[in-house]
Amino acid sequence: MENQENMDRKKASVIGIGGFATKQVIVGILLLVVVILVSGLILGFFPKLDDSKMIAADQTSSETLVAHGAAGSEAAVKVDTEYPYRSDKKAQSTSTAIQSEGHGEKKTADAKKTAQQATISAEKDLIAEIPTGITFVEATIMPLRHELSERFWGWRPNDIFSFVTDNINNFQLGVIEVTRRTVEKLTDNISRTGAASSFDKNLENARSTCFVIEAESLIFPSSEGRYNDGLKELEKYAEKLKKGEARFFTRADNLIPLLREYENLLGSCDENLVKMREEDGSKVSFFKADNYFFYAKGVAQTLIPILQGIEKDFYPTLERRNCLKELHYAIESCEHAVHISPIIILDSDLGSVLANHRANMAAHISHARYYIEILIKTLST
Repeated sequence: MENQENMDRKKASVIGIGGFATKQVIVGILLLVVVILVSGLILGFFPKLDDSKMIAADQTSSETLVAHGAAGSEAAVKVDTEYPYRSDKKAQSTSTAIQSEGHGEKKTADAKKTAQQATISAEKDLIAEIPTGITFVEATIMPLRHELSERFWGWRPNDIFSFVTDNINNFQLGVIEVTRRTVEKLTDNISRTGAASSFDKNLENARSTCFVIEAESLIFPSSEGRYNDGLKELEKYAEKLKKGEARFFTRADNLIPLLREYENLLGSCDENLVKMREEDGSKVSFFKADNYFFYAKGVAQTLIPILQGIEKDFYPTLERRNCLKELHYAIESCEHAVHISPIIILDSDLGSVLANHRANMAAHISHARYYIEILIKTLST
């Protein structure tokens, strides 16, 4: 009896210890999940979903623009494919009934062609209702507004603990750099006819008092406040375009200086992505490689909607110079760059089994720069 009681006590003790251990394991797992979620939000892993949404929206916008540009040619090809040309010899050898059928098909083809032309004309009229320049200005506003207002934790380069979220910080530095250069050339070249023309007041305010503020400025003034003021100035300029009170010139010589800025910026990103050593001779560190990667990604992300805006508002010039294809390739290269989203940036040797994400990004950035260079040469001839 005593032995039986001792065994029962031991079993109860083991069960109690096991139950306690099970509770500890469950609590530990829950705590680990919470830590991972919080760390992901802080480090900026999960907000990348916002970027993917922007990419999808950008791709949809790009497809729409291409569809408008190619609508006429696509309609003609469709008509010719559905109703092939019938030679005179074949027509002479057919019976009267078949000839009648051919006339009926021709009438149907003409009716469809007329309907398609009417649809294309209506689409062009709808597009024409939007004044030239509006799409480009809105595309310039959108990326920075997303970072200021929609990004979790907002603008981060000027945060006290910005070192914790350095990935998003460098991404946002790329966004503001593209925005600055775009506003600079919009003020100097696209909104004016030449050196003798006056600056638009709102664009001058945005360039000289808003976007010149350092991204790391926390107070007196805060970078977020000034950047929001700059976006408001751009919105005022867009409103004046709608009312016909401002100008937006779409000649090749207006566009080329802006494209040169993008070419230079992409070239700088490319250099940082491929170099193995810093200027002082030291090897590129793991943290520097990480910074270069996300800065280039921010540049590419911002260029996508702006290049699509250029396609829309400069379409007659680009079509006349036969360089729409190069612009599409540049946009596509930027989209490929943005889709590279590893959780940890690896900078392994090029012959290593492990990835070199900096080199992967450099390939697409280099392609985008190349196509913009070709675009500039084509517009310059």
